[in-house]
Amino acid sequence: MPFITIKRKTVAVILVLVLAVVAVAATAASVITSTRAENGVTIVIDPGHGGADGGVVGRSTGTKESDINLSVAKYLADYFKKSGYNAVLTRNDMGSVEGAVKYSKRGDMKARRQIVEKCSPDLVISVHCNSYPMESVSGAQVFYSKSATLGKQFADTVQGYFNEVLNKKARSAAVGDYYILNCTEYPSILCECGFLSNREDEKNLITASYQEKVAYTIFSAVNSVFYDKA
Repeated sequence: MPFITIKRKTVAVILVLVLAVVAVAATAASVITSTRAENGVTIVIDPGHGGADGGVVGRSTGTKESDINLSVAKYLADYFKKSGYNAVLTRNDMGSVEGAVKYSKRGDMKARRQIVEKCSPDLVISVHCNSYPMESVSGAQVFYSKSATLGKQFADTVQGYFNEVLNKKARSAAVGDYYILNCTEYPSILCECGFLSNREDEKNLITASYQEKVAYTIFSAVNSVFYDKA
């Protein structure tokens, strides 16, 4: 980036402008790696919720969805990085993506979109946990945008792996009207890793070993699609 000479009297004005946008801009910049992936493929991994928005909670333990999402996402990013992908997390800690003092759902989602747009990824994977009034409902499921042909291909593949590895009862990938699936032109999927309203799913999802298992299942499925395309 070229250096810019600034007159002393304009410094105060510039500082005010910078402070007004620093939460979103700094967040987006801090998570984007400057190195190219070995295989030229970039994956944005979006741990759902965070900060004041904890998402759903476990029926028995009260564990926040946002914490599980982050753990799964970190395992997932590690698998991709070790296999030569450029993996970018929209958040790296328990806070919101926006990073503002006062949480704003609109601002948080805007920050996620900006990260995706800056990365120009080959795929966006949003990680979530589900909940339902009926405790008996269980299993992992994948969602994709109605108009996304490539997104559907990834979703169907990941769902097949979920059914093979994680689910007792097979589920089908489905169209989902979620912001992260529709806010950019890049292929995107949203993975609901299980139901925190189901005691068995919850018991599994709060353990590191199962979180890593979920991450490896997603990675294996996505990697198989890119391998077939190579």
